[in-house]
Amino acid sequence: MNWPHSSVGREAWQAAAARLHAGEQCLLGLWGEPGCVHMAVLQSASRECSMLSLPCADNRYPSVGRVHPPAMRLERAARDLYGLEPEGLGDARPWLRHGGAYPFLPAEGESLHQIPVGPVHAGIIEPGHFRFTASGETVVRLEQRLGYAHKGVESLMAGASIERVAALAGRVSGDSTVAFALAYAHAVEAALAVQPPPRAVWLRAVMAELERLANHLGDIGAVCNDAALSVMHAQCGWLREQVLRAAQACFGHRLMMDRVIPGGVLSDLPADGEQMLSALVGFIRKQFPDLVEVYDNTASLKDRTVGTGILSSALAQQFAAGGFVGRASGRHFDARRTPGYAPYDRLPFEIPVVQAGDVNARVWIRIREVEQSLALIESILPQIAPGPIHAPLAAPSAAGAREGIALVEGFRGDILAWVRIGADGAVARCHLRDPSWFQWPLLEAAIEGNIVADFPLCNKSFNCSYSGHDL
Repeated sequence: MNWPHSSVGREAWQAAAARLHAGEQCLLGLWGEPGCVHMAVLQSASRECSMLSLPCADNRYPSVGRVHPPAMRLERAARDLYGLEPEGLGDARPWLRHGGAYPFLPAEGESLHQIPVGPVHAGIIEPGHFRFTASGETVVRLEQRLGYAHKGVESLMAGASIERVAALAGRVSGDSTVAFALAYAHAVEAALAVQPPPRAVWLRAVMAELERLANHLGDIGAVCNDAALSVMHAQCGWLREQVLRAAQACFGHRLMMDRVIPGGVLSDLPADGEQMLSALVGFIRKQFPDLVEVYDNTASLKDRTVGTGILSSALAQQFAAGGFVGRASGRHFDARRTPGYAPYDRLPFEIPVVQAGDVNARVWIRIREVEQSLALIESILPQIAPGPIHAPLAAPSAAGAREGIALVEGFRGDILAWVRIGADGAVARCHLRDPSWFQWPLLEAAIEGNIVADFPLCNKSFNCSYSGHDL
């Protein structure tokens, strides 16, 4: 189902920005195209989603970021990509264009020093520059400069076939390939009024939960490794490997890339697929509780994670932080429930939420979500009935362009997808918004007042995507 979509004037656009500032709405996305800017919002009370578009005849529009800070980076990116100038935006620095020196924001005080880190890092990690201002070992300010992984995805998508854009969507952030492909598929299906077959819907959910399992298991181990508990890293990595092997055996790819497509799925389960997945769930159920006990009863580990990198509930709400980042700071939101989509509307599951907002809380949310994903897979498998796995897409229409928009829950949080399909059947425009757009700025806030040595721990507890952010 598509969301309400209104083309508005400047006054209505500014009124929407005022509602964001007042907390009556949450920002889901802000993006541009030549001569027009778009915004997707979630009503805080009714939990309904909608989309606004503002034509920009002179390539100018009233800034949303002027009154609602979560929009600032989105507006800076839209300016770099499409030349749309946000009037009143306080930060005029380019976001994606890396020519020349970048003027980091100043910090005043006695005995302050700066520590530049990146964009090239010591490990196998994507590029990003972190500029610390510190007083001794205490971080006074952190500012990020990202955009190094910008690859022109939206330009590559414009004018491409639906199938080609599906492949690009699945490569926006490789660790979330199922979630991005699913968000794009939902948007295309909404635009074309296509209903995927029931078997495909259930298989998509299996893949999504396998992806969630693999990433949460990897993250739990990685956080522990940054706190010098390497045994947890090894054990969680071993469990993650079992998930990836099961994905390979059941869907033909360890990350399940290119398996979710508009209209359904590309690969069906083999004859023994359900048995393999049941065995995987049973294996993890047996092994995982011992690892949770190690985490919970290792005093030196808890000394590093409890009270470190606290993100306030107020900031999580203001930035509409999704996934474990938001839920660890009290924000009760999961796109599988709101706005919701099949088959999760027929599945019982809990959305774990805690209030502490520290590294420990973000680990515990992951732990609880591993447990929920195992239960969901157990619930899904008996309901996968025989049948087709793909429905044909509608032929091009002389009626003109058609649009679709969707919100899907990835392991990091909600992913927004918007697509416009032209009368020729090609994708005229597509925009995909990663959860990290609203999480990277919160990492800056969470690290303030912590010591520099705790940044890797805080950073891994957020695990924001560089690639997904730097379209």
